[in-house]
Amino acid sequence: MLILLPPSESKASEGSGPPSGQLSFPALDKPRKRVLTALRRASKRRDALDVLGLTPGLAGETAKNLAIGTAPTLPAAELYTGVLYDNLSLTTLDAEARRRAEESVLIFSGLWGVLRIADRVPPYRLSMGVNLPPLGGLAAFWRPLVARQLDPLPGLVVDLRSATYAGAWQPGDRSVAVRVFKDGKVVSHMAKATRGEIARALLVSGADPATPDELAKTLDALGHTVELTEPPRPTRPWTLDVRLPSASPL
Repeated sequence: MLILLPPSESKASEGSGPPSGQLSFPALDKPRKRVLTALRRASKRRDALDVLGLTPGLAGETAKNLAIGTAPTLPAAELYTGVLYDNLSLTTLDAEARRRAEESVLIFSGLWGVLRIADRVPPYRLSMGVNLPPLGGLAAFWRPLVARQLDPLPGLVVDLRSATYAGAWQPGDRSVAVRVFKDGKVVSHMAKATRGEIARALLVSGADPATPDELAKTLDALGHTVELTEPPRPTRPWTLDVRLPSASPL
């Protein structure tokens, strides 16, 4: 089983380890350098905030991009914060669940393409949704490169990514895209929390579903209300809707 996650916009403020070294999927190192070079150039521009899709209050993030080559690092499991990662809480997993996470969790990144949780990287700011000169849209840039690395990996794919990051790799009908609903509506903030809870539950339980139906039964047994829908065509993922309970009336 592979568990696909987006990164988070919020990150730990600084690392404490050595500068970036070897990352997983070394075949991506050359394109990573291309993106990093383009990111540094973009971060020096007068219109850097517009290019990177940042608000004026995030102007300090460009300095992090310029320091990537020498900045202290930390594992991806500690770098990414925010609602999904707070609920997943990778750093509190026991040894066996941590081992499973290191094998199965893949974190997608506009800068690095894809990471495993033990990969050490410094804080940075670059969304997969950015159109980064001269590379263009990052999801399109990474898609063929990432596919060559991930297509051969076996197992059911549990896709907990947001739409922006889902564009960087489409595993087809061995993938199950998880959506979260409440009162018939897709919910954003609560969806992040629920996706983090689902990822943690799968890792802690030791479950290893091999089919979409087995995944649905596993999550049902773990206390989630789910509905599984077949893909409209073989190249598309299955869809698993998680239904959150309605708020109790006052």
